[in-house]
Formats: sequence, structure tokens, C-alpha cells
Amino acid sequence: MIIGKILKDEKTIRLNIDLNCTNCQKKVPGGIKTSEKYSKTGEFKKEIEVFKKNYLCGICRDKKRVKRS
Repeated sequence: MIIGKILKDEKTIRLNIDLNCTNCQKKVPGGIKTSEKYSKTGEFKKEIEVFKKNYLCGICRDKKRVKRS
């Protein structure tokens, strides 16, 4: 998954963060790419926290989609 804007010639970094589904608490792989500059900002830290609070694994996400249909 890519978070933030990555410009054409900008250096990217890959971060492995601990992610758990907010619904079923399953641990999921958390590989995230972002630009080196953006990863050092406060906005990035806020975005990661919101992402962790709202993350659903594929199974829970699909169940939620089926309920809406």
C-alpha cells in the first residue's frame, strides 16, 4: 500500500508496521511504501494512526460490502 504522494524521482522507503483488523483482531502483513520526506512529517504519523484505527482485513471488508448490497 502507498501512503502519501511520491514524486517521480523521489526516494521511497518501505515500512513494516504492526496491523490488526479492527473487527476480528487478526494480524495482517503491514508493508507500506511512502516517500522519504513525507515519512518524517507529522501528517504522516497522523495518517498512519487513523489507518490503523480503521483497518479491516480482506474477509471483514468483503463481509461489510456484501451487507450493503
